[in-house]
Amino acid sequence: MKKGYDHILIYTVLALLVIGWIMVYSSSAVMAEIQYNDSFKFLKKQLLFSLIGLIGMMGAMKIDYRRLIAWTYPILGLSIILLMVVLIPGLGLSHQVGVAKRWLMTPWFTFQPSELSKLALVIFVAYSLAKKGDKIKEFFLGFVPVIAISGIMILLVILEPDMGTAILMGLLTMVLLFVGGTRFSYLLTVPLIAAPGIYLFITHFQYGYRRLMAFLNPWQDMHGMGFQIIQSFVALGSGGLWGVGLGDGKQKLFFLPAAHTDFILAIVGEEMGFIGIMVAIILFTLLIWRGIKIALKTEDTFGAHLAMGITSLIALQVIINMGVVLGLLPTKGLTLPFISYGGTSVVMNLVGVGILLNISAKGAGR
Repeated sequence: MKKGYDHILIYTVLALLVIGWIMVYSSSAVMAEIQYNDSFKFLKKQLLFSLIGLIGMMGAMKIDYRRLIAWTYPILGLSIILLMVVLIPGLGLSHQVGVAKRWLMTPWFTFQPSELSKLALVIFVAYSLAKKGDKIKEFFLGFVPVIAISGIMILLVILEPDMGTAILMGLLTMVLLFVGGTRFSYLLTVPLIAAPGIYLFITHFQYGYRRLMAFLNPWQDMHGMGFQIIQSFVALGSGGLWGVGLGDGKQKLFFLPAAHTDFILAIVGEEMGFIGIMVAIILFTLLIWRGIKIALKTEDTFGAHLAMGITSLIALQVIINMGVVLGLLPTKGLTLPFISYGGTSVVMNLVGVGILLNISAKGAGR
């Protein structure tokens, strides 16, 4: 490998991937055997997605990240178009699960446009911060254009509906604007701007309101909206310090919904205990530390903002997912990066890491 690549970051991500493969199989094998007569179904798909993502990561490592400057608006435009397409049922391309229309169907795979939109948003905001420089401190010239574009993307995600990703994108935008030097007083206006979108979500999608109530008191609706988080508590409580043993967990046996996706950390806690969760936290902390270090060492302004954006994207996903599983946040449909089952998520996160690695090789001061 090229000398400038951050090898600690590479090994950390690979370790998280391997943990993900193990836990995806452990949490899905019984369900896959009963439903599809193939206990390896989800593991095989996760391995395939990981392979595609690793190829994408290696490609991103080789391509100079500065080329993204010219591709910022095409990538942004493509992501917005895909977010719009997924909302048009007449095209026959969107795949609906419950009330959510978050996926596009192709003859070969299912694609989640919001995963691309996260990375597109990072690239766009990083480009805007680098281009505007000190003008980012001006309300109309710097702050408003960034908020307007990100607001359009967030609104489209809310309409899917996917409030978890929408909140993530909003927080991501605020973090990058704050790091980029935007006046804090401007950022205080964001909640006011977001209020109509939150109101739209609550009034048009009642399950969002019910999720909030279940978060405040899950036992009030323990067989309904509170069921998932209660089962997560049971899994975590059963694990104790060392866990019940890899593969020996009970909550994945059709008790805990989304055991191999959004709530896979609960299965880690049940089977590997507090120690297993701490290993995951240490690895994610190491990843975030390396990402921040890359951003701080990068002399190129675009590269520094881009590195901080990708790192913040992964960090926020980790914080929100863990917060949900531990009952500290309302339930959101966000996966745990590199560990949860999810094709588009794994691929896009690995591509993001590839860009981060390229910045570590080409953007750092010598």
